[in-house]
Amino acid sequence: MKYRINKVEDALIIVDVQKDFCSGGALPVPEGEKVVPVLNRYIEKFSKAGALIVATRDWHPPNHISFKSRGGAWPPHCIQGTPGAEFHPDLNLPAKVKIISKASSPDKEAYSGFDGTDLEEKLRNAGIRRVFIGGLATDYCVKSTVLDALKLGFETILLLDAIRGVDVKPGDSEKAINEMLRKGAKGASLSDFEDC
Repeated sequence: MKYRINKVEDALIIVDVQKDFCSGGALPVPEGEKVVPVLNRYIEKFSKAGALIVATRDWHPPNHISFKSRGGAWPPHCIQGTPGAEFHPDLNLPAKVKIISKASSPDKEAYSGFDGTDLEEKLRNAGIRRVFIGGLATDYCVKSTVLDALKLGFETILLLDAIRGVDVKPGDSEKAINEMLRKGAKGASLSDFEDC
């Protein structure tokens, strides 16, 4: 299927492409930075079409419940106001990007860009019906964001060439992709887009 970006109804959602999730960061996703040049091409396409672009970010307090110091699974990462929480420096986010900060409450996990944020409200107010989602990490925040988008009734396209996973257990990312597609997301890559 070929996609033509509709400036009124479509949005690009870039999930958590932050320094801490890339090489040298506190919680690097293997090859996480490889999504950056691909996402930049999507950003170019959506910008050219005049469509909405959203970037989510983990924005943790220093004592977040997901950290090992509080019995969570992860080392401290993406702490509010630290260099690790910044977007990857090569990610060409436009000036008009809508930034959604998530997981900013110390006692609440929030993998999805919709969890505890105004992302749904922003999309509804803009008249968005279809979302295109890429970023980090496939098996956690991307998966949760995609599944929530589907639950909320958005047509949801997973950008297969612009995601990378953690794979705590080998195969986690593949399982996550299969689950997203099984639950109604469609998969797409750059070659599936018509020139704007």
